[in-house]
Amino acid sequence: NARRYTQERSTALALQRSLLPRRPLAQSAAETAARYLPSGSGAGVGGDWYDVIPLSGARVALVVGDVVGRGLHAAATMGRLRTAVRAFADIDLMPDELLTHLDDVVIRLQREESAEEGETSATCLYAIYDPVSRLCSLASAGHVLPAVVTPLAADDGTPAGRTVDFPEMPIGPPLGLGGLPFETAQFELPEGSLLALFTDGLLESRRRDVDTGRSLLSDVLARAPGSPEELCDRLLAALLPSRPADDVALLVARTRALDPGHVAALDLPSDPAAVSRARDFTTGRLTAWGLEELAFTTELVVSELVTNAIRYGKSPIQLRLILQSTLTCEVSDASSTAPHLRRARAFDEGGRGLLLVAQLTEHWGTRHTREGKVIWAEQLLPAEGGGVLG
Repeated sequence: NARRYTQERSTALALQRSLLPRRPLAQSAAETAARYLPSGSGAGVGGDWYDVIPLSGARVALVVGDVVGRGLHAAATMGRLRTAVRAFADIDLMPDELLTHLDDVVIRLQREESAEEGETSATCLYAIYDPVSRLCSLASAGHVLPAVVTPLAADDGTPAGRTVDFPEMPIGPPLGLGGLPFETAQFELPEGSLLALFTDGLLESRRRDVDTGRSLLSDVLARAPGSPEELCDRLLAALLPSRPADDVALLVARTRALDPGHVAALDLPSDPAAVSRARDFTTGRLTAWGLEELAFTTELVVSELVTNAIRYGKSPIQLRLILQSTLTCEVSDASSTAPHLRRARAFDEGGRGLLLVAQLTEHWGTRHTREGKVIWAEQLLPAEGGGVLG
């Protein structure tokens, strides 16, 4: 029995670790670090997970989730849910909309399960941070809320300590119940703020309740070092016993802000004559950034995106250029109708614009907002160029 238990635990742990990120992906919106610790008790490996997902417009998604249950089934379910979250994030859904779709995925998994596997349920916290506006948008499906550490500054601008808060927002139902809404909360973060996302195993234990664990967490975060890697180690050392009774996933992010000089926006009228103005604006901005060699390609991309917005979208229309590790061109309008690639016939007068954009850029896509949509396209920077964050 001991050998069989050891083999099953090792198999479940190997599967769990293989389905988690090898390391948080490097991106420019935030410096991140993460840890996963399996349960040290006889209950077996659980289904806790974390993820860091780069999004369009220099943004990043931070995810933490917890699948109810233990063993191979929980680990496999975790992998399926993490894959689903990445697929939904790729189409730039708002946090509440993403959790609604993920809820449908869990309900479908429940219908496919046998009685022996038990009923699938999970919690998830999904947050999006935008380094341009410094806005954090997040929604929770039955998951514990993150800790937010904001730096304080004295009148002379020198550091004057930190404040630790837990956002006041409604927590939606766990995934798998269906029919109940989720809600997105938004708040602004000063540059250098810390976000600590975690599963409940970090706070709860046999020796303390959640309130005591939260108080201890706040004490550690108030003295937090600048490095997320070091902070992860300190949190685990202070909050976890040598053999935790539950799995723990921990994700810490230190926010960055994009230099205002690396963002350029132009409001455009719904007039075809505005396309030439958009091209001139683009060329001037790229010249100021020292990216003249991208001017021709970027002008073509901007022309196509602006023309589409004027022809098929609604005012207000805005062109925005973002310089970071890539060059992003965004065109927003008030219409919710999104364009799509199609194969133009030999004598068609249209239908080739997005194909041209797709061929000239590294990535492109559509991001729906409360006010309409954004069509974006990213280009790689020349080897000697590169945007930096402030």
